[in-house]
Amino acid sequence: MVRNRNIAARVGGWSARHRWWALLIWVAFVAGATLVGSAVGTAEMKSYESANGDSRAAGQILDGAGFVDPASEVVFVQSTDLTIDDPAFQRAIDDVKRSITATGLVDEITSPAPVTADKRTTLIQFTMKGDADTAADRVKPLLDAVDGVQARHPDLRVEQAGGASADKLIGEAIDEDFVRAEQLSLPITLGILLAAFGAILAAIIPVALALTAIAAATGLLALTSQFLAVDAATTNVMLLIGLAVGVDYSLFYIMREREERAKGRGKQRAIEIAAGTSGRAVLISGITVIVAMAGMFLTGNGIFMGFAEGTILVVLTAVVGSLTALPALLSLIGDKIDARAFHGTVRVLTRGRVTWRRILGVRGGESRVWGAILRPVLRHPIVSVVIAGGLMIALAVPGLSLKPGPQTIDELQGDYKIAETFKAIDRAFPGGNEPAVVVVKNPDTAAIERLKQRALASGHFNEPFTVDVNPRGDVARISIGIKGTGTDAVSENAIHELRDTIIPATLPGAHVTGSTAGSMDFNDQMSATRPLVFGFVLLLAFVLLLVSFRSLVVAVKAILLNLLSVAAAYGVLVLVFQWGYGESVIGFESTGTITDWLPMFLFVILFGLSMDYHVFILSRIREAYDKGMRTEDAVAHGIRSTAGVVTSAALIMVAVFAVFATLSLLTFMQMGVGLAAAILIDATIVRAVLLPATMRLLGEWNWYLPRWLDWLPTLSHGDDDEDELPAPRKEPALV
Repeated sequence: MVRNRNIAARVGGWSARHRWWALLIWVAFVAGATLVGSAVGTAEMKSYESANGDSRAAGQILDGAGFVDPASEVVFVQSTDLTIDDPAFQRAIDDVKRSITATGLVDEITSPAPVTADKRTTLIQFTMKGDADTAADRVKPLLDAVDGVQARHPDLRVEQAGGASADKLIGEAIDEDFVRAEQLSLPITLGILLAAFGAILAAIIPVALALTAIAAATGLLALTSQFLAVDAATTNVMLLIGLAVGVDYSLFYIMREREERAKGRGKQRAIEIAAGTSGRAVLISGITVIVAMAGMFLTGNGIFMGFAEGTILVVLTAVVGSLTALPALLSLIGDKIDARAFHGTVRVLTRGRVTWRRILGVRGGESRVWGAILRPVLRHPIVSVVIAGGLMIALAVPGLSLKPGPQTIDELQGDYKIAETFKAIDRAFPGGNEPAVVVVKNPDTAAIERLKQRALASGHFNEPFTVDVNPRGDVARISIGIKGTGTDAVSENAIHELRDTIIPATLPGAHVTGSTAGSMDFNDQMSATRPLVFGFVLLLAFVLLLVSFRSLVVAVKAILLNLLSVAAAYGVLVLVFQWGYGESVIGFESTGTITDWLPMFLFVILFGLSMDYHVFILSRIREAYDKGMRTEDAVAHGIRSTAGVVTSAALIMVAVFAVFATLSLLTFMQMGVGLAAAILIDATIVRAVLLPATMRLLGEWNWYLPRWLDWLPTLSHGDDDEDELPAPRKEPALV
């Protein structure tokens, strides 16, 4: 068999030899992508593109129908003592109407106003002038006017709510959250890198490279979004993933280059070896992550497809930057990257009693701390597998009770007045869930009347029943009050009755949308596509690992261990966010559900990211094995020699993801905790215990490859030169 040249080594070697050209190309690429992206602008998907099934069809018709919908707002007025008949209450209502009208932004105030049975609460409903799409930008004078009424009537509760005010206040809160997350993520990442390297340059370079990769990927997203529009949250997800993987890839690379320099290698030779080993691991890891992300395209859901588009671009640019710009920078800076300003200061202040090697327990590139953990694991592999596997299974069991749910106003955590206003309105006027919306082309008045009679007679629906026709007169939008909470079985049965029985008998060809129908269609789509996504990700990851390591056992075991990590993450999510353990620690109020789109997203992301450490460690183990070590010794060497970088890389990912647990939206809290917990579990229990213990038990069977697969190429895991890669010793054939 002919040994194939390592493409990562070739690219890294060229970049190191032609460092100025490599850096110039990278800078030009980043600048060009950013400028072009800024000029083009990112195309955000239309509302119907995030829907599925019948809801998407209805939304698409409405999008082209030309309906002009005004921005509707309400002012909530409530008293604990007074009723609406009391003069003080009436003065407050008059003050509200007078104050909002004085802004010049009110088009119409609806009359009569709804009043609760005890007459202590009412809603003043009004519509704003102008385009509803820009209402959020113009609503502040109205909010200020209502706040003024509240100040003049302190004995009553006077608050505004509605689409425009929610978009403004909640949007501002979310924007502030992400700014704070970015401000926290960068210094935390720099701090961990500074502690890992003890050198300012070595800490700055990975962050700078990750940020430039994110900038370039964001520019590329603007271009690709012209063909596949994305959700507004896509760039936030790109920041989360890009910072984590971009820094980790640089960390893998720089650590190996520093290790080789410490062995006395020349600068160029050290970079070449780092390119051929860690660079190759980065390439395989990146491809695996990209393959996993591509699985989201199979969901057929616009949000997931946009996430796939963005994350693939940011991982791809991070890989390219690590393989090209990073070796060029290392060649340019040389040993100056290792100027230990931080560790040297600690050593001076403690008079040499505290050094980084003592803190980390590293001698000769191998970790004493992880070595101490590894010895009993390899000595008692069965016990280790039973204990660690049992712990992982115990963590995964709660995941069987995972209950998905749609995003509601309860998503917004923290002291946000408008969220409390919406909840107060729901308490005062229960059953105000969004209606079912029937969309029909070329409407017939008599048929619509039959629909109304049949729907109200079914017992599943109630008033109000409203009909709007677009200006062209060719599309009707029919709103029907729906019984139930909007998310329970009563509401879902109503949608089934409407679609399966009532519409075919009265308005054949009509489509149904709305909050309840949209959630049902989304869940149906996920149920239908979940096997495709899982099968695609697992199969391609298996093939990639099989080709990379020429081992059937390694590929199967990697898949199983990654699935175990994902299952444990699901269990942690259920324990924390569904069952409420940790509410007081994190600071949230459980809704009893996990956001419906999150489990699929976490599977894809976690499966891809978990491969980072697995591929990196396995590459080091295989490199040692190919150089003649026994499997047991190669496992011990691979774990110990990668422990420092894996620990640092995991800390960075955990820190970045954990920052997202501080955001105000419960979905992002769940995402942050799920990702952080999974990476922490994966880098400790799985990689430090289960991986070496299972490899110790399997022995030479780890490298088993059926003879009928012997045609697979042999890819090197070390340097291609014979002096660096002696011929491996003969092993008994396994058949």
